[in-house]
Amino acid sequence: MGKCNKKFILVLTLIMSLLLSACNSGESTSSTNESKNEGEGDSKSEEPTEIRIMSHFFNPTPPSDDSEVKQEIEKATNTKLNIEWVSANNYADKLNVMLASGDLPDLVLIPDPFHPVFRKAAEQGAFWDVSPFIDEYPNLKSKIDQIAWDLTTINGANYGIPRPRPSEGDTFFVLRKDWLENVGLDIPTTSDELYEVMKAFTHNDPDQNGKDDTIGFAGQINPTDMGSLGNFEGIFTGANGEWKEVDGELVYTALLPEMKESLEFLTKAYNDGLIPADFASLQVSQVKEMFQGSKAGMMSEKSGAFQENYDALSKIVPDFDFLNLYPLTHINNYNPKGPGFSGMNAIPKSVPEEKVKKILAMMDRWVQDDVFNLHKQGIEGIHHKVENGEVVIDTEKMVQDAVADFNQIVYVSDPYASTVKPTFPEEAQKLYAEIQDERVNTSVANVSLGLYSETAQTYLPELQKKTMDLKTKIILGRESIDAWDDYVENLQKDQNFIEMTEEMNEAYKAR
Repeated sequence: MGKCNKKFILVLTLIMSLLLSACNSGESTSSTNESKNEGEGDSKSEEPTEIRIMSHFFNPTPPSDDSEVKQEIEKATNTKLNIEWVSANNYADKLNVMLASGDLPDLVLIPDPFHPVFRKAAEQGAFWDVSPFIDEYPNLKSKIDQIAWDLTTINGANYGIPRPRPSEGDTFFVLRKDWLENVGLDIPTTSDELYEVMKAFTHNDPDQNGKDDTIGFAGQINPTDMGSLGNFEGIFTGANGEWKEVDGELVYTALLPEMKESLEFLTKAYNDGLIPADFASLQVSQVKEMFQGSKAGMMSEKSGAFQENYDALSKIVPDFDFLNLYPLTHINNYNPKGPGFSGMNAIPKSVPEEKVKKILAMMDRWVQDDVFNLHKQGIEGIHHKVENGEVVIDTEKMVQDAVADFNQIVYVSDPYASTVKPTFPEEAQKLYAEIQDERVNTSVANVSLGLYSETAQTYLPELQKKTMDLKTKIILGRESIDAWDDYVENLQKDQNFIEMTEEMNEAYKAR
């Protein structure tokens, strides 16, 4: 049996199991226009609603089940939360297992709403379309920008609550400014200058300890994409994602001659020892540890995540300045524009409609300032204190309790959320905001976001894996760069590839 047939059977199995669960719940969708449940306005008189949630975490350890912040959120939302925190390193694997089994929590993080398996399941009725309910929850409408709702729509339906993120200030290169000064180089703006910085960070003793123990860039790849090395492709192709508009037509980026240039760049960087020798097997957490351990001078990151990096580096680098964490504005006049959201939280159809409304009510309350501020500053006396009317945050305690991981469940729209945090020094807040404002001039959006191709549902996952296998082999020197030319030539003759490209262009023009 072919791989595509196996994937199709897996999708059908998922859909049937979820639909059966929905039928067994004994609930219908006929009352979507009814008023809220009786007593919902006086939730304190009701028993707390138990809600099972699955999300991912990025801190070394997730929030504990008896977290004070979690308890305050439960109190405010009148809920009892059973949160299964899964490491971001293996969340995709865990999600795939749960999707295949049909045993899903009440609220589940879907990192990619347009993933073929999720999309097929949603279209077949395995997840709730929450759009008929949202008018009843004004805070969700006002705290999550309309663009996030629009961009996560599938055939006019919202199969989840989007996690809003700013469109500017997306993940891009960040470097150690103190290392840059130590090696006598300026802020790079071209790929050639970037390479020289990486080379100096590797070979010119940037930390001035007299040892050959540093590397230019800490990065890794994933089985189906370039992971934190992905921006190296973008600075050559000028494309954000797998497609680029060329003369009004969408072109798969593997076909662009600049893609070969990016592979030549990374192959040379690997041979010169400027990227990790084991980049193909590293986890995201290991990449962070490399940078936070002062062993790498660059990585891909949002400046909004710099607090954790500063806290780690300040413990091992004497007099480390926050501003030594410097986000680049652009390379080759390119930086990626974010989609305006980062996945969404979906509710399976196995959840009764009455409970769907309670989940939405929980989130509607959670996004209000007094509750959401718990993510930002924790609890007074534990995570912050007030001095002369100013909130003074204990950042070490915030990190220790992994308070920021609650952002993975609920978030609100904020144009500078990816770049500026209240815990940053004032001068850092000003600098990072200015850099974000400058990035607007060179940021590139993903033109294919939300476009649908029937052929891609079964064909694209295998194509992505095959493409990544070859890219990895070329960078490692196990295949010559000429193998890429052969691959591109054969790809253009592949009937499935031709059909996918035609369908993507039809969807693009229709939009």
